Amino acid sequence: MTSSVIGQSDVHFGRFYPLRDSATMLRRNLRHMLRYPSMTLTLVGMPVVFLLLFVYVFGEALGSGIAGAASAGRAEYVAYVVPAIIVMTVTSTVQGTAISVATDMTEGIVARFRTMHIARVSVLTGHVLGSVIQAAVALVIVIGVALLVGFRPSAGPAAWLAAVGLLVGVTFALVWLAVAAGQACSSVETASNVLMPLVLLPFLGSGFVPTESMPAGLRWFAEYQPFTPIIETLRGLLTGGPIGNQAWFALGWCVLCALGGYLWSRRLFNREYGR
Repeated sequence: MTSSVIGQSDVHFGRFYPLRDSATMLRRNLRHMLRYPSMTLTLVGMPVVFLLLFVYVFGEALGSGIAGAASAGRAEYVAYVVPAIIVMTVTSTVQGTAISVATDMTEGIVARFRTMHIARVSVLTGHVLGSVIQAAVALVIVIGVALLVGFRPSAGPAAWLAAVGLLVGVTFALVWLAVAAGQACSSVETASNVLMPLVLLPFLGSGFVPTESMPAGLRWFAEYQPFTPIIETLRGLLTGGPIGNQAWFALGWCVLCALGGYLWSRRLFNREYGR
């Protein structure tokens, strides 16, 4: 009887509970977010500043240059630029993910987690899920500010649902890239800058001006880089404009980034685990 109990205990001890452990790590990351709200506000601050800058400083001039709207002004430009600002909010938020992961890696807490009887994947999924929730909070704030400055989306319930799904997919994909980048960085300072290209890419797409107004070389790059189909799809969903094949390209980029980020993250984490 004793051996039976010991055997059952050993079997129970040998089990892993990925969902339970991931939920525990998610609570840890949410507590960090609540304890340091300044991080979320800092990450939200840059998209808000760009929104106010482009609407109130450049809105009239850029609005008149929108293709097909020669007499357009600030109100029309708000509808054009807000989708780009929303996507920029996601790219800004995932910078915080890289910083958080790099902090855990350099301060030794991950090494402590590895000595505990928990599913290894939960350490990464906790960061991913926490960052998706943080991005959702940031998006609510930025969209609220956009509504205050005059953004009036014409999307119906189905279009809003599709837009939310797209934003969740984009966030999920970029967060996995950020988790991998945070592990690859040797310091928190490096992690704070490594994802800066993600923040700059929306500027080199159709986010702020139509690609037709760009020089030939830059126009080619802008039309084929990942953020242009994402922004165009989101713009079409929120304002009722045409989407065409852009949605398929956007989803393709999301799948590619998510899969690549996940495989890269797992490889880095397992490599460190094996040392």
